[in-house]
Amino acid sequence: MTKYQQTFQDMLDYHTDLFSAFEKMHSLYEKDSKKWQKEFNDLGEEVLGVIRKYENILCNTSESGKYGKFSSNLSDKFWEVIRAKFPKIDFIGIH
Repeated sequence: MTKYQQTFQDMLDYHTDLFSAFEKMHSLYEKDSKKWQKEFNDLGEEVLGVIRKYENILCNTSESGKYGKFSSNLSDKFWEVIRAKFPKIDFIGIH
């Protein structure tokens, strides 16, 4: 497992309740975005905060070493894994 995949898994494992609730909300949102937009946004903001925290942990660790130039790619790969699990994550905050 790569570092970004491990970070993603650690994030899900440590915040099981939050991501379980978001997974359910994400599913509802996919079925009827107009009905669930507000709830999706509210829960999604909390989820994004956690994701950003783990993204910073992941990228700050790599920047301290000789691989700092790869932190942008690492961030992109981390977000690819997130978007694979939650394809509508970029719709958080849309009204």
